[in-house]
Amino acid sequence: MEEKQHKRRVRYSGTHPKTYKEKYKELNPEKYADTVARVIQKGGTPAGMHIPIMVKEILDFLQIQPGQQGLDATLGYGGHTGEMLKCLENQGHLYALDVDPIESEKTRERLEKLGYGPEILTVRLQNFAEIDKVCEETGLFDFVLADLGVSSMQIDNPDRGFTYKADGPLDLRLNPQQGISAAQRLADISREELEGMLIENSDEPYAHEIAAKVIAEQRRGKKIDTTFGLRSVIESALAFLPEEERAEAVKKSCQRTFQALRIDVNREFEVLYEFLEKLPGVLKPGGRAAILTFHSGEDRLVKKSFRQLCRQGVYREVSGDVIRPTAEECRRNSRARSTKLRWAIKA
Repeated sequence: MEEKQHKRRVRYSGTHPKTYKEKYKELNPEKYADTVARVIQKGGTPAGMHIPIMVKEILDFLQIQPGQQGLDATLGYGGHTGEMLKCLENQGHLYALDVDPIESEKTRERLEKLGYGPEILTVRLQNFAEIDKVCEETGLFDFVLADLGVSSMQIDNPDRGFTYKADGPLDLRLNPQQGISAAQRLADISREELEGMLIENSDEPYAHEIAAKVIAEQRRGKKIDTTFGLRSVIESALAFLPEEERAEAVKKSCQRTFQALRIDVNREFEVLYEFLEKLPGVLKPGGRAAILTFHSGEDRLVKKSFRQLCRQGVYREVSGDVIRPTAEECRRNSRARSTKLRWAIKA
């Protein structure tokens, strides 16, 4: 029988790892807790992790009591979930939903090791637009949280195609087993449709130029199926800008274009609209709901829904002004800067 050859761990040259796979210490927080702590202390997010945002503000509003039943509509890395479970003090139950089959199982295992097994926590591979179906089985909830941000584990992993900073397949699906990838979406889109998507989903100021360049490249037979491939097209589309402005403009347009495509392939606005429509129906009287948003399109939908349903008497009270993270939190976690929190209390 042939002896299996030992595979050496990926090594990196220099003093600091640069690529995702080289950051093996950050990807193993149980073994290298000191390394992870140093990255967080410097204001970074360790590879493969996600730092929960506005935890204190969320818990202050939700006022979770032992024995209650709650729902984390967007499990992610489980940072908010873990803090809400602490508030339950092993009494009551928390349900958590996520569409990502890769990360949700890792999070379930991580939380179970911390003592939160199936007797207190149920994790379901389900879209949060289906909260009504969940409620049919569980009954009404005392509190609901939805964090609409993409988790850092997804953004940082180039295999998922969420970042223009590393080369990988242009995928952008939260559940890579469903729907079509961003590359497939681009292959069949018209210039007018792409331009409209960039404007509607991310307020892209160079939507016309980027859409025209994407279509022109595809007509020439070029496949845009990698993250670097799309970044290259955006760079080419903005080549007319003065050199001193170009690098920053390309960076921001890449961020907005990837965001617009991600929203589109995951139907994020449609899913959020469904969730907001069904949310009051899963809350007990006096039940509390908190939603974290990360761009203006999401926030507009949440604000409009909360205020309209409050005027109709469905909600007893909604947040008047948007709540933002503190300057100190933004300093510690740069990914918190665009966050907005809104809340509602069921009548």
